[in-house]
Amino acid sequence: MNEIIIGIDLGTTNSEVAIVENGKVHIITDDGKKILPSVVGIDDNGEILVGETARNQYLIYPERTVKSIKRLMGQDTHVIMAGLDYTPQEISAIILKRLKAIAEKHVGQSISKAVIPVPAYFSDAQRQATHEAGEIAGLEVVRMINEPTAAALVYGTGRDEAKRMLVYDL
Repeated sequence: MNEIIIGIDLGTTNSEVAIVENGKVHIITDDGKKILPSVVGIDDNGEILVGETARNQYLIYPERTVKSIKRLMGQDTHVIMAGLDYTPQEISAIILKRLKAIAEKHVGQSISKAVIPVPAYFSDAQRQATHEAGEIAGLEVVRMINEPTAAALVYGTGRDEAKRMLVYDL
């Protein structure tokens, strides 16, 4: 059996995880939801929240919640969440760990490798920070590709006929 490599869209607002099954890209759902909000929080009991539950608590407890961490990737900065200090890589790793767990549940086996697209404008420091987040999450980032390239690859997957395609990153 070949080792599974997942594709992770680590977005500013939302994230998702996908695999190729039978030659087609399949977005993996979590309880029927394809998208995981890119929000991390800490609840009343000190437990980590990721996704919708973290997003829901943001209005009430913004001091215990972090969103849009992707905007800080590559910067030498820290964020405070519930009085604790985190790097952007650590917050991103929490999201990546959740996506990894969703994929592992779907395939029924451990996953250790991922491809993570990044914005085409990301600097070397931002790319390195994204790579570090993957490592913190327990993933070997086998490749990082530009998001527009990833979109073109997904669109072209499983198509037999030759076509011209234009990808515009707005």
